[in-house]
Amino acid sequence: MSKIICSAAIRGAKKIIDMAEETYEEALKKYGAEQEVSFPNTAYFLPVIYSMLGAKVEKLGDMKDIFKECRTLLPPVVTEDIWLPYLAPALDAGMATFFAEEMFEAIRYLNEPDFYTKTEDPTAENFWLGAADDVVFRKRGVEFVDGTAPGFAAILGAPASQETASKIALELQEKNLYIFMHDQTDGIYMPQELVNNNVQVGWNTRLVPFGPSYTSAVFAIGFACRVALAFGGIKPGDYRGNLLYNKDRTFAFVIAFGPVSDEWYANAAGAINWGFPTISDYDIPEILPTGICTYEHVVSNVPHDEIVQKAIEVRGLKINVTKID
Repeated sequence: MSKIICSAAIRGAKKIIDMAEETYEEALKKYGAEQEVSFPNTAYFLPVIYSMLGAKVEKLGDMKDIFKECRTLLPPVVTEDIWLPYLAPALDAGMATFFAEEMFEAIRYLNEPDFYTKTEDPTAENFWLGAADDVVFRKRGVEFVDGTAPGFAAILGAPASQETASKIALELQEKNLYIFMHDQTDGIYMPQELVNNNVQVGWNTRLVPFGPSYTSAVFAIGFACRVALAFGGIKPGDYRGNLLYNKDRTFAFVIAFGPVSDEWYANAAGAINWGFPTISDYDIPEILPTGICTYEHVVSNVPHDEIVQKAIEVRGLKINVTKID
């Protein structure tokens, strides 16, 4: 694996874990260890942690052991003296990233209960929906099983123009994919571009604005984990079964627009655990050999007019196109 990507992913994971743990310590002082924490209206607790570890995080105090697991998974930061030029340490860092982000977002729900709309569609004041509750999940998750929706594109950032954003969104919709949107590029958010271009966003159009920061990417991974639990017969804690189910059955990928931060690298490394590759329009190192993913792991410098088709090819997805006017 590229030393640049490996080192960036590990650095990013460390930053995210440090940030999440600091937020946790502050919340612990404010609310106490017995304070209940959760994503809204779900029986899956914090679904990535529940799926991978079998741990039910129900109170702030339950997070202590999960942070210990994060630190155990986190490899040393790569230096001239410590060089781990292979995939496994970066994958561990990516998994720790999702555990930390999930706890961070759960505390966000506690600290800022109105940060997300907690609805199927955006409101006039806020288009960030947050994690899908079980009502939305039951309605939408089954589509990943019956073939109605073969998978999803997790979008990090946004292209520079709203016309390009709209064209890419439409192309993904025509392939019956869900589009989960996160974070920004140079202050530009893709959901805002779509709304400005009179494109309707929300679960009903499969254009889902999960959150304004990279930490919301964990909602997309959590959705995939819940599909495996609810419809795939995978048991909580059967991490291998969950990862393989999603690699073989959920055809998802990451599309990253613009410069890739350490935190984005950490999230991309995490997604590779599930067999979800990353395709970028930016000049970043590539990971072309197969291994965890069906084909390439990271592909870069892809033009916007080719990026959807390239993502489809790299993920190994065979699709039927539905024309959308």
